[in-house]
Amino acid sequence: MSGKSHSEDPDHWGPATQAVRGGMTRSPFGETAEALFLTQSFVYDSAEAANARFAGEDPGYIYSRYANPTVKMFEDRLALIEGAEYCRSTASGMGAIFTALSGLVRAGDHILASRALFGSCRWLLTEYFPRFGVETSVVDGPDLTQWEQGFRPNTKAVLIESPANPLLEVVDVAAICALAHAAGAKVIVDNVFATPIFQKPLTLGADIVVYSATKHIDGQGRVMGGAILGAHQLLEDSYRDILRHTGPALSPFNAWVLLKGLETLELRVRRQTETAAALADQIALSPHVRATRYPTRKDHPQHEVAMRQMTGGSTLVAFDFGTRDKAWAFLDALQIIDISNNLGDAKSMAVHPPTTTHRAMSEADRLQIGLTEGWVRLSVGLEDLGDLSRDIDRALHAI
Repeated sequence: MSGKSHSEDPDHWGPATQAVRGGMTRSPFGETAEALFLTQSFVYDSAEAANARFAGEDPGYIYSRYANPTVKMFEDRLALIEGAEYCRSTASGMGAIFTALSGLVRAGDHILASRALFGSCRWLLTEYFPRFGVETSVVDGPDLTQWEQGFRPNTKAVLIESPANPLLEVVDVAAICALAHAAGAKVIVDNVFATPIFQKPLTLGADIVVYSATKHIDGQGRVMGGAILGAHQLLEDSYRDILRHTGPALSPFNAWVLLKGLETLELRVRRQTETAAALADQIALSPHVRATRYPTRKDHPQHEVAMRQMTGGSTLVAFDFGTRDKAWAFLDALQIIDISNNLGDAKSMAVHPPTTTHRAMSEADRLQIGLTEGWVRLSVGLEDLGDLSRDIDRALHAI
């Protein structure tokens, strides 16, 4: 590889430098932007060289389903930003969560999870894993007593989201990790809402951090991707063979787009968060709104925990109108903000979770996490604060 050979350890770089230069390798052409290696396979100088590569004696690349130079740059850069030893990528966020759970459990094991989860995650727990002899159960995330009572001798994996989708429930990650490790279980934290900018689950004791890179990491509605981060040996032991043989590989093109997204991740997320905090205060003042959820607001039910483990409230706001009719009237009156189930985008988006992202959950399960028909989830983008404020005010008055 050509270009300047950096003698400094990237681990010692500041976050902004890591986001721009972390993990970068250059081809002999000395390109400025990261190279995009759109190739399925790789060639060898000889049959002996191919044998050595497949035997693991030569660390080079074999097949892009296993590893790819562009994908590796994305993985290395995200690991630096997260403060993780190692990262493996997947084709989507759900691919990351499914793989993260699958690598830790076998038939006869038990998964314990917080009740407030994305709808597809709940489906994995209630419908998929039980088919293969894996027991699953859920507890109220903020209730540490329920966590203590929920562990079983065969509990091997814990899954939590914090803040959780869609009502921004915050759980005490450090306390849950301590309980899980005492029970012999590994903890997986979906950190997509907080982003690595505002929360570092590994420093709180988590074993695995997962992301939907489709969200803030891309941040511009272009591609899908996922990531699993943690200790190198744990990821190798738990996920190497699954990733190699089942094929949830991130495409090199998507990895390249995500690499460019990482360069501006902190700038975007901090700007979006400033706007989200201001809009949360505006929404909370409306007489039409029964409750507003934003982690740094003092009326958030887990405000103290949020302030202890997060350094910012991030880009999501949830608020309750009390009825579906009012929630839909608000959404239909928006003229700038899009109705969309995505989040973390440069464009602001609002959605009615009970009929979209959490539609697959039973009504009883939705009620258990407090997701009644009046809730709206707002993902705040990069538009001008004044324009978004005016759009929200107009929609509130339309109810």
